[in-house]
Amino acid sequence: MPANLPAEAKAAWLRVIEARTVEDKIRAMEEFLSKVPRHKGTEKLIRYARKRVAELRRELRERREKERALRRGGSRVYVAKDGDLQVVVVGPPSSGKTALLRCLTNTTLQPDDLPFSTVEPVPSMFIEGGVYVQLVKAPSIVPGGESDFNNIALALARNADAVLLVLSAGSPPELVREVLELFEEGGVCLYPLRNYVRVERRGGGGIQIVGPGRIVDGTLSDVVRMLREYGIYHATVRISGSVTLSDIEESLYIERQYKPALVVLTMGDLYTPGEDLLKRMSELGLPHYVTDLRRCAIDRGRLLEGLLRVTDRIRVFTKPVHSKTYISKPLVVKAGTTAGDVAAMIHSSLAKTFKYAIVWRRETYPLHPKRVGRDYALSDDDVIEIHA
Repeated sequence: MPANLPAEAKAAWLRVIEARTVEDKIRAMEEFLSKVPRHKGTEKLIRYARKRVAELRRELRERREKERALRRGGSRVYVAKDGDLQVVVVGPPSSGKTALLRCLTNTTLQPDDLPFSTVEPVPSMFIEGGVYVQLVKAPSIVPGGESDFNNIALALARNADAVLLVLSAGSPPELVREVLELFEEGGVCLYPLRNYVRVERRGGGGIQIVGPGRIVDGTLSDVVRMLREYGIYHATVRISGSVTLSDIEESLYIERQYKPALVVLTMGDLYTPGEDLLKRMSELGLPHYVTDLRRCAIDRGRLLEGLLRVTDRIRVFTKPVHSKTYISKPLVVKAGTTAGDVAAMIHSSLAKTFKYAIVWRRETYPLHPKRVGRDYALSDDDVIEIHA
């Protein structure tokens, strides 16, 4: 992709990497763009760099607006994370984003009279089974085109725990492809990455390659030589799947990350999703739900289960030692969390004095208690009582 860039372009990108402030990064990125030759091999890189400049400018503008708003005592522009999960709701115009939020939350938001009337993110809270999911409606995206609204959606997705993609059940498969490409070109992949590489700079130790993947067209020496051209002498190169030297070089420019996504197909009362659309989502591992939002016919529990599953979260219910029952509001934690981890979440002193824990399955509580140690990995819907 960015192969055969001139030395001055590589040097300019090093200044982008080293920039510490938003203002410096914008200047360095603009200088980099001026050094990149225009040809077919650099089209993707140029599009990405221009999007990043637009996002950085918006970030700078919003930061200044935030500072002014705080001085005035007004509202903030940024959407701070709230609740157990933050999920950004994205989709093209008139896909049903507002209707979905009205069904799931207590928002009074009204559908836009005109497409693209919503220009700022709108947060609301989806509460189900004691789990609080912050849903942030992004401005409508423009698949297959350029738009500041696309940049806003990308920025929100990078900060969120997951993406809820809202589409009409009558959408053609091409629309799914265009939406996925829009996010992928911005460095956000909405389906699990099979081939992935990330270069993490370090203070010493040289260049090391780690991970279960392999380089199909080169060796460690080739990677070392290439990274040195960018002034990188110490780094960990994490690889999964099969990657090329061009993939490693591309990762220096495009910071790719995976954001788990669910697809909500609205207007299920009017359309039956086409087989090609469903097949495409299944191939990519995108869970989907068909809904009739005019009657709010959406299974809230199933949607929550899907969000927890794709974000690799579980619910753990805590029980005070002298209480007869457990607390109804669960802790939402990463899968693999141990009894000792939960003790530390409750209080640091509890982690230090931890002796053992009693664990029940919630569906059988208070029967079948099990005594476990600090390193016991908890499961979804476990109830835990910690003894210190």
